Amino acid sequence: MAINIKIVKTKKDLKTFIKVPYMIFKDNPYWVPPLIKDELQTFDRKKNPAYESADTKLFIAYKDEKPVGRIAGILSYIANDKYNVKNLRFGWLDTIDDYEVASSLFKAVENWGRELGMESLTGPHGFTDFDPEGMLTEGFDELPTIVTIYNHSYYPQLTEKYGFEKDVDYFEFKTMVPHETGIPEKLLRLAQRIKERSNLRIFKFKSKKEILTRSKELFNLLDEAFEEIYGSVPISKNQVEYYMKNYFSFIDPDMLKAVINEKDEMIGFMITFPNLSKAFQKAKGKLFPIGWYHILKALKKHEVIDFYLAGIKKKYRGIGVDLLMVIEIVKTAMKKGFKYAESNPELEDNKKVHAQWKYYNPTQHKRRRIYKKKIV
Repeated sequence: MAINIKIVKTKKDLKTFIKVPYMIFKDNPYWVPPLIKDELQTFDRKKNPAYESADTKLFIAYKDEKPVGRIAGILSYIANDKYNVKNLRFGWLDTIDDYEVASSLFKAVENWGRELGMESLTGPHGFTDFDPEGMLTEGFDELPTIVTIYNHSYYPQLTEKYGFEKDVDYFEFKTMVPHETGIPEKLLRLAQRIKERSNLRIFKFKSKKEILTRSKELFNLLDEAFEEIYGSVPISKNQVEYYMKNYFSFIDPDMLKAVINEKDEMIGFMITFPNLSKAFQKAKGKLFPIGWYHILKALKKHEVIDFYLAGIKKKYRGIGVDLLMVIEIVKTAMKKGFKYAESNPELEDNKKVHAQWKYYNPTQHKRRRIYKKKIV
């Protein structure tokens, strides 16, 4: 049957776009469905401030009048200005194992890119680093975190067959929480010397209100920390408010670690969260009627702790600020009874971040990739 590509124009189309993965991953034990409400908000131009500096065009592939794939084209003005490129991003790619379907989706985005005068196509990306990015190339039998992409093993094959090549890779690590061995003594001694020598201390948040009070300071630090990271874009004031409202109100104060200097300035932070992947699977994309129950239960009774975000001011890098925060996170993980710790994607050449895991016998259990293709 011929492949028909339809551009999303109505709310009904958008709901179809969001529900395509439910068909693609039916009965797959590893796919974690995002909350449908969050996905609708992501592509709502009135609610998502990312649209202040970006535009999108969403495509659905139909075969025999049934949706069999989807893809989002993302024109990030702010990213193109920052990197001085003419690049179109793609994201939210899902397809059945059919090259004709995949190539039709890629071609639709590529044609839009050419119309816009773009010279390259990269992805999977989102609007910002807060959106899922990177196609899974290793670890198909591992449960993803709720902020990462899961895809079938045939996705990279179809993508490369269309002519995409590797741009960058990300690693993900998993390790045991050291309940039996404890934190190595040499790390504790080193951490104490760092505090004494640099006049730094761990800031312990006492409430969610206190987190929100200092969250803008954290986001400013995040912007500086991510400035040189591949593909990152500056976060606007409205985006800060958006992320504070959607994410920061749910953070357990015990699982956010910050380091401050003698002037009470935040110079580093590390955010962790109980792994909610199994809870999201049970919720099946909906908070009601019982999705909220599974998520609340996972927040209280948990096995895996996820490392979400971390950042350190440039001036303080290389002196052990990351070590101070990791030690505090490990102490919290041990106190709360977590058994495992898992990272989110870390760039393959970010050796300093990888080094944070080396004392805990990590396993690199997933790899994901950003692809690139010239379209001129």
